[in-house]
Amino acid sequence: MTSGDSSGRRRAREAALQMLYQSEVGRASAYEAIATYWPAHDAEQPLTDPLRDFANALVRGTIERVKEIDALLSAHAENWRVERMAVIDRLILRLAVFEFLADRETPSRVIINEALELARTYSGEEAVGFVNGVLDSVKKELRPE
Repeated sequence: MTSGDSSGRRRAREAALQMLYQSEVGRASAYEAIATYWPAHDAEQPLTDPLRDFANALVRGTIERVKEIDALLSAHAENWRVERMAVIDRLILRLAVFEFLADRETPSRVIINEALELARTYSGEEAVGFVNGVLDSVKKELRPE
């Protein structure tokens, strides 16, 4: 899944999060979220085709593996049920856990840092500690170092 520069990949992850939000809140399929997202966002900050493909793969993969991802989140989010988490926090966690599962080339610290930046931007400082704690715990299971 590695393609493009780091700021481009950050923007691709941001686009993926927005598509996941559209899918979650609007009850759209991955295909519908992807199909409607790009025409509305092309003008504001266009991404190269490889970065769009990266974002689309994150969306499709996260949605396809949501049950597996949610099981991991349930096991590692102490005192939190996945369905009770704030929507955006849940989506950030799902996205990062999917990357842990599917992309062995990207270092764990990069995946976590990108998730923390998304939490800072879209959720708030209080979510940063929560996201960090859950992802650190998941990382220990999926990628023990």
